[in-house]
Amino acid sequence: MSTTIKFSDLVDAYDWVSAGAPFENAAYLDKETGAVYLSSELVDVDTELPEDYEDESKYIAVPHKFDLDLGKNLALQFIEEVLPDKSDQAHAFFRKRGAYSRFKDLLEREGLLDAWYKYEEEAIKSALCEWAEENDLELGSGDS
Repeated sequence: MSTTIKFSDLVDAYDWVSAGAPFENAAYLDKETGAVYLSSELVDVDTELPEDYEDESKYIAVPHKFDLDLGKNLALQFIEEVLPDKSDQAHAFFRKRGAYSRFKDLLEREGLLDAWYKYEEEAIKSALCEWAEENDLELGSGDS
């Protein structure tokens, strides 16, 4: 039996989890109802987690962007595809703190920031659809 969740709800939960460092924010999906529960180590949230949220037969944790390889590797993949001559520079960015800021500054100078956001959005959509399928989740119609 699969659970149905609206794609926009899944994206919102993913965004919540990925807004912080791994394990700062979490989202749990109720496998029976499709409801999403949020938690955070840093801020109070309006909803309480169910007491049995760690029961993997009932709930599934929504992945962080790093779990889906949508962080640094995706940015470097984009550079390899659209600005291969800047690859070494981009790799150097990601060896230090503040890499995304420098990465986005480079894209802005090259006129590719909007292309990056579209590329990232498509990669997120594809990864979340694959993750949902692997976890027997059905995405609500008209919302993907």
